[in-house]
Amino acid sequence: MSRADDIFISMCRDILDNGTDTRGEKVRPHWEDGTPAYTIKQFGICNRYDLREEFPALTLRRTALKSAMDELLWIWQKKSNRVSELNSHIWDSWADENGTIGKAYGYQMGVKHRYKEGMFDQTDRVLYDLKENPFSRRILTSLYNHHDLSEMGLYPCAWSVTFNVTQHPGDEKLTLNAVLTQRSQDVLTANNWNVSQYAILLMMFAQVSDMIPGQLVHMITDAHIYDRHVPLVEELITRTPYPAPKVRLNPDVKDFYAFTTDDLIVEDYQHGPQIKGIPVAI
Repeated sequence: MSRADDIFISMCRDILDNGTDTRGEKVRPHWEDGTPAYTIKQFGICNRYDLREEFPALTLRRTALKSAMDELLWIWQKKSNRVSELNSHIWDSWADENGTIGKAYGYQMGVKHRYKEGMFDQTDRVLYDLKENPFSRRILTSLYNHHDLSEMGLYPCAWSVTFNVTQHPGDEKLTLNAVLTQRSQDVLTANNWNVSQYAILLMMFAQVSDMIPGQLVHMITDAHIYDRHVPLVEELITRTPYPAPKVRLNPDVKDFYAFTTDDLIVEDYQHGPQIKGIPVAI
């Protein structure tokens, strides 16, 4: 089976068997009918994926990898907060009257900050450091800007990425690793979506920096399964998994800003049936 399937099944089983039930608590999310959206949650999940071994796509059901990449590029490459510039409609519920999600996600990536070397936004600072100072322990991004939280359509969930470069004996190239830190995650709808996104980001940054993509570590503070998702998850984790698909990038792209979803090449992606009509808490 895919290693991502094994990790996902173990995580879901742990949440369902050992998690904390939030029923009776004062919770912010609610269902479309106004009912409070309670969860079973586990605190402090840490999952580790090695891109040297395989791409971490779930095979229990299909993850729309090109759509996931499209949202990732919307944030990190376009640095946009305008939902019309995203090909999917996943952010429509959080858009304001101007069609933006406020000062969230892509907006924060595009803000320029002063460094001793000059002005950089967060994406360009990472790219600069990977080229000029790859062994720095300070290559990280943060979307959780307290000054702007009141003007965000949604507080950032996946809010920080820390990059770390290692040099392995016998390798001609350096290896790029990353830690994705997430304050909260709806496990059924978003877990493999986020894992796949940041695996692709790691691959893109490694390629344009002439490195090898290595480990992606995913830290989730509050990993939860919503009450109405429990039977869906119970069924999903009993499915028969498949081997991981082969996922690679167009090797001709050497500029991060030149990547498009057409440069993501997915082969041999076997997967179980999609779950239709998943209710989304807002």
